[in-house]
Amino acid sequence: MDIKTSHTTAEEKKEVSHLHSKTKQRLWIGSYILSGVACLLLYFLFRLKIFNIIGSYQKTVLSLLLAGAASFGILIFSRIIQGIAVKRSHAKAILYNIVRLIKLITFVIIIFVFISFLNSNWYTAAMSLGLISLLLGFALQTPIASLIGWFYIVMRVPYKVGDRIQVSDFTGDVVEINYFDTTLWEFAGNYMTSDLPSGRLIRFPNSMVFQYQVYNYSWQKFPYIWNEIPFHIAYQSDLEWVETTIRDVAKQELDPGMEEHVQELRDLIKETPVDEIEIKEYPFVNLRINANTWVEVLLIYLVDPKKSSAVRTNLIKKVLASLLKEPDKVMFPKGDNR
Repeated sequence: MDIKTSHTTAEEKKEVSHLHSKTKQRLWIGSYILSGVACLLLYFLFRLKIFNIIGSYQKTVLSLLLAGAASFGILIFSRIIQGIAVKRSHAKAILYNIVRLIKLITFVIIIFVFISFLNSNWYTAAMSLGLISLLLGFALQTPIASLIGWFYIVMRVPYKVGDRIQVSDFTGDVVEINYFDTTLWEFAGNYMTSDLPSGRLIRFPNSMVFQYQVYNYSWQKFPYIWNEIPFHIAYQSDLEWVETTIRDVAKQELDPGMEEHVQELRDLIKETPVDEIEIKEYPFVNLRINANTWVEVLLIYLVDPKKSSAVRTNLIKKVLASLLKEPDKVMFPKGDNR
């Protein structure tokens, strides 16, 4: 009953959000239509010289009014395209990039419209736009590099909104990708030793994607990472029993669907030149000798990067509880070396 109620509430919230978005869309389009009509009315009034108050600036004002009316028409068309994109696109990250791209193209077209109406000669308008672009290119090299970085992010998708990434020393979940910078909700960082949000936001210029490696922990084809937990036991322990017990506990606690994801990883690897890599039984339990006086038992498993801390904590509790039930089969190192 609770699950059904929760599902119904989520659907109701989604419907309310959709209606709110649709209403907002209509309000914007309505305001653009009224503004465009106002520009046209003023244009005809000034053209008829009913208000003779602009004198020698009449030609410029008339050009600006026509440009304004055309720009509002472009904005209406842009809003309609955005509405179509919202209806057809289900992935939030893809929709986010599409809307951003539409807004940027709209802005560029409007700038060109104003330059065109203020210059009756198309050649002069093109030369003016080229000269302005050249001057801005020298004066704004860093922002332009970041804008090019934004195009690279949209086209190549090294990361998208919602992904957990690392760029240089910055680690976090992507919450916004603007034309010039990217915003992360930091995890770990200087104040945390676990993979939990630190509460800080990080902003870095998009141009950094050309300067540093981008580590994406939420790759679309395989959005999981390998994690490992070391358990230290004495040489006298029953290693086979320990290995079996840890694997059994892990299988009970981990998402059962992860075994299917392991097969997906096998298939992905087969498509690459490194298909000779062998993926053993899941979850893995490996043994190695520690430099001190114990055996290190490593539990290796797949996990959603955003849930790694919670899963690790739960596994440690469950595994240790199972091992401590059999003190004759598993012994833990003693002494100052540990």
